[in-house]
Amino acid sequence: MKVSRRFPALLLAAGLIGGGVALAVDDPAEMLPNPAQEKRAEAIGAHLRCLVCQNESIEDSSAPLARDLRKVVREQVSAGKSDQQIMDWMTERYGEFIRLAPQFSWSTALLWLMPAFALVAGLVIAWRATRRRTVVTPAPLTDDERARLDALSGRE
Repeated sequence: MKVSRRFPALLLAAGLIGGGVALAVDDPAEMLPNPAQEKRAEAIGAHLRCLVCQNESIEDSSAPLARDLRKVVREQVSAGKSDQQIMDWMTERYGEFIRLAPQFSWSTALLWLMPAFALVAGLVIAWRATRRRTVVTPAPLTDDERARLDALSGRE
């Protein structure tokens, strides 16, 4: 069976057209009846890290703990708490690690500033490396050195 050259392009196009953001809300009963509140809960959940997966938000994860955290977020949204109150409650309970993007503070300063430090260090190293590349012209050979070189190379 010969696969058409267009198949990969068609597969990519189908993925782009049909592949929206897939949320891990498994059960429609988990969603809030009010669309505005559900959208707010999803936005908050997108900023919270799944403590099991650690590289996904609780909205993207299908882990049982993420499901429980989504439920807590939706309960607090339904109770009328603000986004900041919900984030503060989660941070107080689970620590700064629960945030996918930790807030800037003295304890996270190194985390936030490390890319800038690395960039500056790289630029300084590159600058110093290019400045060291001065062309050194060797001193001319003396008559004794020239005679010895000719004798060694057989050009006498």
